[in-house]
Amino acid sequence: MDDEIAELTKQEGWHAEGRAARVHYEGAERRFAIEYYARTEHVLYWRVPEDGATAAPVARASVPTPLRKRVRRDLETAGVDPELERTEI
Repeated sequence: MDDEIAELTKQEGWHAEGRAARVHYEGAERRFAIEYYARTEHVLYWRVPEDGATAAPVARASVPTPLRKRVRRDLETAGVDPELERTEI
């Protein structure tokens, strides 16, 4: 496991899945899964439908600002450059 992934799993809600770390977030109206890939240094956001349908990737612009701030804070605490959260894919 990459050091960054191990450090992220110490943050609330994060867990390791292979070479990625994932956390789930449920807001007032939407559910998201957030993944950080250490090897490529990317953060991906997925919208998780309430009905159990397959999650779909979403653009950062559709993710609530408080959630994006939390992800950046978690990355920084884990020793990862928080600016990676802003990298477009």
